[in-house]
Amino acid sequence: MDWDRTQPQDPRQRERVRHLSAEPTAAPADVPGYRMERFLGQGAYGQVWVAVDQSTGRRVAIKFYTHHRGLDWSLLSREVEKLAFLFSDRYVVQLLSVNRDADPPYYVMEYLEHGSLEDKLHREGPLPAEEAVRLGCEIATGLLHAHSKGVLHCDLKPANVLLDQDQRPRLCDFGQSRLVHEQTPALGTLFYMAPEQADGQAVPDARWDVYALGALLYCMLTGSPPHRTPENLARLEQCSSTAERLRVYQELISSSGPPRVHREVPGVDRALGEIVARCLQPRPEDRFPTIQAVLDALRGWQRRQHRRALVILGAVGPALILVVTGYFAYRGFSTTMTQSAQALLARALQSNRFAAWYVAETVAAQVLQRWQALEQEALDPQLVALLEQLNRTRMGSPQWQEAQKRLQQWLQRARARHANLSSTSWFVNTRNGTQVARDPLDPQVLNRNFAYRDYFHGQGRDYAPGRKGLAMIRQPHLSVVFVSRSTGNRMVAFSVPVFAHQSPQAEPIGILAMTVELGRFTEVQRDEGSLNLVTALVDTKADSRPDGTTGRPGSLLEHPFLARLQAQKARSQRRTPLPDLYLPPALTQRAVALVKSVDYPLAPEQRLQLALIDHYEDPVPDPRFAGPWIAAMEPVVVRTARGRRATGWVVVVQERRGEALSPLAQLRHGLVQLGWVALWAVLGVLGGVWLTVWAWRHQSPVTRWWRRFQRRMGWGPSTWSATGTSPKTPAKHHAPTVPQTKSPPPE
Repeated sequence: MDWDRTQPQDPRQRERVRHLSAEPTAAPADVPGYRMERFLGQGAYGQVWVAVDQSTGRRVAIKFYTHHRGLDWSLLSREVEKLAFLFSDRYVVQLLSVNRDADPPYYVMEYLEHGSLEDKLHREGPLPAEEAVRLGCEIATGLLHAHSKGVLHCDLKPANVLLDQDQRPRLCDFGQSRLVHEQTPALGTLFYMAPEQADGQAVPDARWDVYALGALLYCMLTGSPPHRTPENLARLEQCSSTAERLRVYQELISSSGPPRVHREVPGVDRALGEIVARCLQPRPEDRFPTIQAVLDALRGWQRRQHRRALVILGAVGPALILVVTGYFAYRGFSTTMTQSAQALLARALQSNRFAAWYVAETVAAQVLQRWQALEQEALDPQLVALLEQLNRTRMGSPQWQEAQKRLQQWLQRARARHANLSSTSWFVNTRNGTQVARDPLDPQVLNRNFAYRDYFHGQGRDYAPGRKGLAMIRQPHLSVVFVSRSTGNRMVAFSVPVFAHQSPQAEPIGILAMTVELGRFTEVQRDEGSLNLVTALVDTKADSRPDGTTGRPGSLLEHPFLARLQAQKARSQRRTPLPDLYLPPALTQRAVALVKSVDYPLAPEQRLQLALIDHYEDPVPDPRFAGPWIAAMEPVVVRTARGRRATGWVVVVQERRGEALSPLAQLRHGLVQLGWVALWAVLGVLGGVWLTVWAWRHQSPVTRWWRRFQRRMGWGPSTWSATGTSPKTPAKHHAPTVPQTKSPPPE
């Protein structure tokens, strides 16, 4: 059975429809002035053909009532009567002519070549929600116009909605339509007509068209009318008569309730789903009361959709602008901060390099001052005489002991004369390396041979104890780091040769030297304050092990950490040796290359690359010195009468990276705070604007108070009068008054 056809009211008509179900090959009759072109469709009461107006060439649609007199006449008269009522309506297919006396009777109407909405659904399937609502609004407008003229369609379905050249709908097939004052029942199409319409005694009601409009919307959204399921179709197929089928249909619709499949369609929100569901309520009193109410609801949904786009644009637009602005601001901010950080670091490194140069000059001056003090004392005739006597006399003899005693007294006086120079000890060795005097006196090392020490032979390393036959130094010398046999601490020695007479060929008769323990070279120790700026002294020469083997370069001679350990040792009077601390190998290589550049000059750019360290890690095992630093290195170069002489020492001035960048960090913090304030201010302004719009749209108490204030101040009356509505009470929609007059049928 074709379920999309209007249900016939009579069993005889049902049989007639079945008999005519085959598509005809010739028109039921010739229409003067028209040439039949093709068969278009067939309904429960007639056929529709496409014809061409022979005078104008215009295509028209001709509907033939193919039944015999009586019923044909009443059907034709009824439909023509309704079309005459709607003759000028843009939403209704226009009636062109009618012939009641023909056999069969017919009427001519305009032809729309885009076919029906049913054809469109068959071609394209379900429509998008917005298009379905657009078509639904126009169909509802056409129904509203018909209702306003007292015509109820009573058989609304996709096949009875034609599409013009602009794809705008027009209503057709008013064969089942009724005037509002008529009491004659009318049957529509199953699954499109309201359940109460299936009652053969029902009085036509505007809510029938409300239900049919909901079914039409449902079909456009899902592709099938509501409740048309295989199970329901099977039940209806089992019915043997129209009356039974209509009764079963009423039971199915009333027991099933509003369908929900349309709510799952993309684009159908809760509001649209509720509109369709309310139209499809089985009880008439639960539906929209009029087509006007449905139209208002659909237009309200459209307005909300349009506003939603504006809302999204209004929300996303500023957000995107904010994001894009923030992104470029962040990029610019980051680039500026990076460039500023590089500039600040470069400036801080230059400042540290100057500080390192200043400390290196100070240390060089102190080294030179020690050598000069030792050389001055080495010229003392008493020292020369006592050393010559000790070199000639057998060790241990009374003469040797007396000379040693007098030399010890001299050494104490010489050291006292230079008390301003920090030192651990002063000592004198004979030409064979025997230490014959020491201040402070230490019997454990006195009269022992130290010819293997670097401060005696000046070969840049210590040999194993007992090594003999090494020539003495002939000029002032700064030794490598060694472990003192007296204290067990690591130290360095400043030594000068002692000559019996000053001549180029003279051989030294002994050495005069002083030692300084690591951590007590007070010229380097500075008030470090919060330890944000640290000065260290590094020896690039390899140190010596107690067994006489060569150690590794990069010994840390001076550092606040070593100075604190020395102070703790002095307070506790412990003889615990200081730890061996070295620069990392990569930095040691740079320091060695920097020292070599004194004798083998480098290009200024190369020397600068060696001297400046933008990522420095302090080697001491103390968390107070952990973290990233920047540093600058400068070699200690002594300027003597013989020329510039590199000591092998390097001064390192290190500054905490965070401290160097603290002005920039403060600026960054201020700008970030300002950025957050600006962001919250923008968000606050946007939120305030949206809150104001929402309050205005929803008639909040604040809005009503503001409008009362405007009226009281005389600002708003003209505005309210121009709208034609009260600011307090929104305008209500009233259903159109349906005229009860009856128009005569057209001739």
